[in-house]
Parts: sequence; C-alpha cells; structure tokens
Amino acid sequence: MGKGLILAATVAALAGCTTARGGFCAAAAPMRLSARAVEMLSDQEARALLAHNRKGEKLCGWRP
Repeated sequence: MGKGLILAATVAALAGCTTARGGFCAAAAPMRLSARAVEMLSDQEARALLAHNRKGEKLCGWRP
C-alpha cells in the first residue's frame, strides 16, 4: 500500500467520519502494518496512524 493511500485513509478516519450505520467505531478498524511498512512511514504518517489507533482504543475499546 502506498504512503499516500495510507495517509489519505488515516486522515479520513481521523476526521470522525459518520456513516448511515454509525460513527467512528462502526466505520473504522485498527491499522496494523508489517515491520517493513512501518519502516517506510514518514514521521507525519506514523503520527497519524498512532493517533488513529489511540482514538480507537479510547472510543471503541480496541486493544493493541
């Protein structure tokens, strides 16, 4: 998956998207990357991914 696509998906998720079926927890899922994919992330992308997963932990009860 390209860096731009990961960043775009993360930004969309962080925007608090709402669907007809529900809010963030209904539309989002934890982002888990391989070690190689993590190595290729920019600092900005890593911060966005971490923020997404922390939001899910807080709002949806996701476990690391």
